[in-house]
Parts: sequence; structure tokens; C-alpha cells
Amino acid sequence: MVEVTGVISNSREVIRGIKSFTEDSGVKAIILRVESPGGGVGAAQEIYREVIKAKREKRVVASLGGVAASGGYYVACGADKIVANPGTITGSIGVVMQFANVEELLEKIGYKGYVLKSGPHKDIGSPFREMTTDEKVLLQEVIDTVHKQFVKTVADARKLPTERVMAIADGRIFSGEQALALGLVDKLGNLEDTIELAATIAGIKGKPHVIYARKRKPSVLDYFMQEVAQRLREEIQGIYPHLSYLWLR
Repeated sequence: MVEVTGVISNSREVIRGIKSFTEDSGVKAIILRVESPGGGVGAAQEIYREVIKAKREKRVVASLGGVAASGGYYVACGADKIVANPGTITGSIGVVMQFANVEELLEKIGYKGYVLKSGPHKDIGSPFREMTTDEKVLLQEVIDTVHKQFVKTVADARKLPTERVMAIADGRIFSGEQALALGLVDKLGNLEDTIELAATIAGIKGKPHVIYARKRKPSVLDYFMQEVAQRLREEIQGIYPHLSYLWLR
């Protein structure tokens, strides 16, 4: 079993787990346990791609927990089957970028920011000034493009007409029961039901033995690099917000 939990910001550990089970001849099926409101576009797309590759060798079944929305639902779409609880929060098919403008606040405290740039759009999304109309258009084009990618992924994976997916791809959330009626999931059930389904479609006789993906123990250097990366990410995202498949609660 490979777990996708929390905000999806890094795909490395999940991909490592998927590849490990894909290459293990003793593993007949992979369960992707998703408990996530979504996350970064790139990370979600990388995990989805790895799930697709794993399906060439093994059967893959996704189990949706309490929340498997936006990017969380995106990665689950790669599986052969998706199982959700009746009350699972899922869907939220959409893309979001968040920006903040602190220009007036900084003026009140006497702070001035200066930007030197190589092109007119290099500081797009800067919190130190109002966004121009042209910049809003440029960013909306990016969002619309990535949104179409999300819609196409769902339509292809769930074998649904693109128009049908587009009609519900406005960021709204669904319960697992609603998702089943819309064709976004295959079955209602909990994790144990998912394990039984995976065993059945993989042809496993008797009670299946569940193995959890091992998480590599981080070294002291890993802790240090994570701290540096986190601080850098916070500083960068303060100016250039993350393009996300994320359910904003």
C-alpha cells in the first residue's frame, strides 16, 4: 500500500513506493490510499504518471479516505478502480493561484520595495503592486491550460465525455455517493473493501497480505536540506504563488 497524505508538494516518496512495488514480483496489486486535499500541479501529475506506468505491470486500486479532492483525486484517476466512502470529500476539479497585495500596508509602515527586472512580466504576481490587466490575462491563460489538462485526464481515465466532465469541473466538491453517481468513482466502501477488491481483480487466493511502502529514514543532511528548501519555498511562494490542484477549505 502506498499512502498519499496531506498537501501534495513533493512526489518523490510516493513514486519511490510505487516503483518499489511495481518491481517486486511478490506484489500482485498496489493500493493507493489517498487522504489529501490536493497540492502542486507538477507533483500531482508526476504521481499520476507513475500510477499509469505501474498499471502496465500490476493492478492498481485507489482508496479515497476522508478527503481526496483536487490533486488528491487527480492522482487517484490513474488507478484501475477507485473506491470512496459515501462521505468522502472528492472532486474539486480545478486549478487555483493565490496572490496577495500588501502595497497599502507597506505604505503605512513606510516600507518601499524596488524591483529591477529583465522584462515587463518578470515580477508578475508581486505583492508590492497592483496586478495589471495584461498580467491577469496571461495568468488566466496558464490556469485555463492546466485546467483543460485536468479535465482531459479525468475524461480519459474515467471514460467520460469531455463535455460532461467540463460541466462539473468548476471546483465544486462532491461526496463519495455523489461522485459514484457522476462516474467519478467505481464503488463505495472503506479501505478493507478496497483491499478485497484489489485481491479479487488481481486473482489473489485466500486472505491477502498487505505491505506498506517503507519510508526512507532521513539523514541529518536530509533534515538540513529540507529546512533550507522549506524556507526557500516559503520565500519564493510569498512572491510567486503555487499553481495548484488544491481544495481550499
